[in-house]
Amino acid sequence: MNEELTLYLDYLEHQKKYSINTIDAYRSDISMFFTFMVNEGYDINTVDTTLIRNFLRQENNLDKSKRSNERRIISLRRFYDFLLKKEIVKTNPFKLISTPKVEKTLPTFLYDQEVEELFKKNRERKDKFVDRDQAIIELFYASGLRLSELANLTLQNINVRQRVVRIIGKGNKERLVPFTLTCAETLKNYIEGCRQAIIKDKQIKNPTNFLFINKDGKKLSPRGIEYILNNIEKKTGVFLSLHPHALRHSFATHLLNNGADLRTIQELLGHASLQTTQIYTHISTKDMIEEYEKAFPRNKK
Repeated sequence: MNEELTLYLDYLEHQKKYSINTIDAYRSDISMFFTFMVNEGYDINTVDTTLIRNFLRQENNLDKSKRSNERRIISLRRFYDFLLKKEIVKTNPFKLISTPKVEKTLPTFLYDQEVEELFKKNRERKDKFVDRDQAIIELFYASGLRLSELANLTLQNINVRQRVVRIIGKGNKERLVPFTLTCAETLKNYIEGCRQAIIKDKQIKNPTNFLFINKDGKKLSPRGIEYILNNIEKKTGVFLSLHPHALRHSFATHLLNNGADLRTIQELLGHASLQTTQIYTHISTKDMIEEYEKAFPRNKK
């Protein structure tokens, strides 16, 4: 069974070009089911709907969320599709199992005024990393990047003069995303100022090519960027539950509210499906209703 899993994970990495985090999620979901399967006396060819439902029942008893179980079913269904193509199994029992209905939650986003306040307060900081941190939050908001995409940006990915960033996203797909003049100026200040100062201070002879670096001159990890966002809240006193996804969702929502069409937003975000992008129409509708009720409180009576 480990051989089949290794074969599948190699396929995800080398042919599907999935990210390390995505591959780890597949490994975890499939391994978890394998453990249950062996303990119940089954093997990869004898799995049936009874076993699968018992597995899901166990997960529910362990207080696993419906969303987690939905992801596991999808992971295992795709895994068995792969095994079918390789003629390792004869059927895919997961196709007979429907995914649990999960209530869609709307992504968190910031209002225009909140974004402006955040940027203004952060610029007022006096520490030596202010330009780097400002560049991070402005680029997140101006381009809608995913956390992993921003962490993996190199100096060659950024064209400050043309105000465009080249992104290698999910599935190794490339896209070009423009950013604002203000963001370009902030990036220029960071690259020529703070970034160079860190390299000089640490006397680094062969500096990394990655755009965002930590205090030691090494690449900022996704976890490091999240830590910086948390610290920005503490340093500015502007507490907005700041998270990369909140800035990405704000980017998309504000584009839609200002007249951008869904296809354009889909391209900018790097969504494979337009259906994924359509959730932002719900955000805008919710936003509109809230603003209407604020203006016309009698409407709630």
